[in-house]
Amino acid sequence: MTDLSSLGETIKAALPGAIVGSSVAFGQLTLAVEAARIVDIVRFLRDDPGCRFVSFVDITAVDYPGREKRFEVVYHFMSPALNIRIRLKAEASETTQVPSIISVFPGADWFEREAYDLYGVIFVGHPDMRRLLTDYGFDGHPLRKDFPLSGFVEVRYDDQEKRVVYEPVRLNQEFRKFDFLSPWEGADYSILPGDEKAEVKP
Repeated sequence: MTDLSSLGETIKAALPGAIVGSSVAFGQLTLAVEAARIVDIVRFLRDDPGCRFVSFVDITAVDYPGREKRFEVVYHFMSPALNIRIRLKAEASETTQVPSIISVFPGADWFEREAYDLYGVIFVGHPDMRRLLTDYGFDGHPLRKDFPLSGFVEVRYDDQEKRVVYEPVRLNQEFRKFDFLSPWEGADYSILPGDEKAEVKP
């Protein structure tokens, strides 16, 4: 069984200045890394005989709007030879240009496009950095914490115009006050709201 803490220190020593910190949780090694060095790091993890993280698993992001660098770009890899996983976390701002790792792992293509589309993380060196899941001309990045739940634009098919139309979002229902008490606990009133309007028969 590989000692994950020792492996983290070995990787850190082999890549001076690239690894900011390391931790072990739930049987998995996590390395905090410099975004600008990500290509060197993943190439080392793939090629070094003591690592052999040859299986690329995932790239995603996490949004922390209160931070100066609001995004954590998260990479997951697996080493079948060692039977362990590793997680890399790189901090990025809205303007940080994170190098694409496609030159090392071509399978990262759509994962980077998805992170760009949903979070707005910019990957430089990517050959086709277009949106992947949202529509052409979509405004904003829907997995950011400050993106409105209703979105900015609604899309519908108009029978009169015989085409798809885009319109600003409008709420067709007034906001109402809801009672969020559990039905198992019971409400603290004897008459339900609205019952006073019902016709009482003698």
